[in-house]
Amino acid sequence: MKGKGFVKPTLSKEEIENLKELGRLCRGDILKMTTLANSGHPGGSMSSVDIYLVLYSYANITPQNPEDPLRDRIIVSHGHTSPALYSVLGRLGFVNLEEAISGFRRIGSLFEGHIVRSIPGIEWSTGNLGQGLSAGCGMALAAKIKGEGWHTFVAMSDGEQAKGQVSEARRFARKFGLTNLTVIIDYNRLQINGWLDEVMPQNIKGCYEADGWKVLEVDGHDYGAIYEALKEAREDEENLVAILAHTVMGKGVSFMENEWDYHGRALKPDEYKRALEELGIEDDLEKYRTLRENFTPTTKPRSTQLTYSLEVGEPRIYTKEDKTDNRTAFGKALGDLASLNKGKKDRTPIAVFDCDLAPSVRAGYFKEVWPENFFESGVQEHNTATIAGALSTQGVIVFFADFGVFGVDETYNQHRLNDMNFTNLKLVCTHCGVDVGKDGKTHQCTDYLGVFKNLYGFKVIAPADPNQTDRVIRYVTPQKGNWLIVMGRSKIPVILREDGEPYFAKDYKFIYGKADLIREGEDGALLTYGSLVHKAVKIWEELKKKGISLQVWNFACLTDLDLEALRKASSTGYLFTYEDHHIGTGLGSSVGMIIAEKGWEARLFRSGLTYYGGSADPEDLYRQMRLDVESMVEKIEKVLRGKD
Repeated sequence: MKGKGFVKPTLSKEEIENLKELGRLCRGDILKMTTLANSGHPGGSMSSVDIYLVLYSYANITPQNPEDPLRDRIIVSHGHTSPALYSVLGRLGFVNLEEAISGFRRIGSLFEGHIVRSIPGIEWSTGNLGQGLSAGCGMALAAKIKGEGWHTFVAMSDGEQAKGQVSEARRFARKFGLTNLTVIIDYNRLQINGWLDEVMPQNIKGCYEADGWKVLEVDGHDYGAIYEALKEAREDEENLVAILAHTVMGKGVSFMENEWDYHGRALKPDEYKRALEELGIEDDLEKYRTLRENFTPTTKPRSTQLTYSLEVGEPRIYTKEDKTDNRTAFGKALGDLASLNKGKKDRTPIAVFDCDLAPSVRAGYFKEVWPENFFESGVQEHNTATIAGALSTQGVIVFFADFGVFGVDETYNQHRLNDMNFTNLKLVCTHCGVDVGKDGKTHQCTDYLGVFKNLYGFKVIAPADPNQTDRVIRYVTPQKGNWLIVMGRSKIPVILREDGEPYFAKDYKFIYGKADLIREGEDGALLTYGSLVHKAVKIWEELKKKGISLQVWNFACLTDLDLEALRKASSTGYLFTYEDHHIGTGLGSSVGMIIAEKGWEARLFRSGLTYYGGSADPEDLYRQMRLDVESMVEKIEKVLRGKD
């Protein structure tokens, strides 16, 4: 289904002349911005600016309503061409042009060196090359899922086509028939270090054609040709289309043209004056310098708020007879969500992404119920992470299920950019810790908390058993923001109260940020989470036989520790952290910083992984790392008996 945009067969002479004049003025703006900031990327900006002028002038997006749900989405993947984009947005009325010029690369301004999503008209923060097409796939997929007619345009550089993630995205788009997606490439053949064929030779046209795309070639400075190619691509419902726009770096200023030095260097004062004279642009840099010195921001950031409507259903209850794994509880909860919400027009759609691991991460439960919203991406984790993130910004609830070593370690950069784009991703990573066992160290994710504590917007939850897992999944589903839910591989017992009833059942309600007191005690406190909680209960039982009374706490919410619970635990005087995670970056390090900052008088003893695991049964690995029940009992008893 096609929407509005690019409706005229061709551009009139008057329209082309108007675009030419805008192009001249924009080139002046680019040089003013970069000269004023004494940094930036003028060369590529001047080769891309004509593409941006046509896109923003004729796609279905207007400065009067840049948040129209049915607008076309425009992704600029090579975010270093921000001066060109800011100038176009300013000249067309999306933003205040004077503010963009005077505030470029200035503290307190939205107009950063690389484009950010908070600016009206910009859909995705970029700069890390190679991710824009994946983000475009996510937005094009959203239109398909929601049955809406917007089109997604992705403007890219030629150099970034060498990135592997670009080829992943091409294949994903082909597999899922995203013909509502168009790529246009600024083909100026230059990069920071010189000519593209010398930096890294590549057959861009051949690669797109090999992956089943139709390729058009145009003069990237001919406004009429750019318009007609974009119109043809937009109207082609049978083919994926990529447009190679042949351009000239530094276009419009003779001494800058085809000179790679200007890719990332601002002009010197004498060069700036010569360039403006060639362009016939007034040199009013002093006016902008004054505005910069007295900068007052007026541009309001874009709204990124979403509303969800769905049913999460009643939690399942796993009894002490149901020895299962948390990943199965996750999969079944996901299947329940699919059954409750599929086919209901008033419900927010849910989508699930998998990277050839559905049987292991248990995403198949969702696929059985809602196969059309299950997206098998193959072993394309980088691409999938970005697609899932971008889709989550478009009014679709998104789960991405993967092994920890892929969903955390391999895709950290993608999730970092997701976080900056205010995505709403539910990332579920199984096979975490040495609990993975015989697959060995390459597949044991033992650093997920340390890694994701570096991302300001991700919340990390490690549920203790299948009951808590079920409730965590139902809790996070309607929540905004980014969530990482981690779990091991093994089957584990259901956590029970002292009376033998399941702890996380009946009246239990998951509250984010709240720790769970699993067992009472006075002599010390054992703090743990995830797949070690059941072992912590056994440790409590063994110490009780020895006359030692120990609190056992489950800190499932690892990025927002329950301070009141930690204060109560600290009041015993002895804290023992216990985790299947890198000892230096896990719960123990977080607890240590808090008790130091608070000045609480408690000794801290950390137990965790001190090196990569090997290939063996989890229990053998725990014994090797002295994380087994017997070793922990011995360590805690030694401390509390005053022998350490």
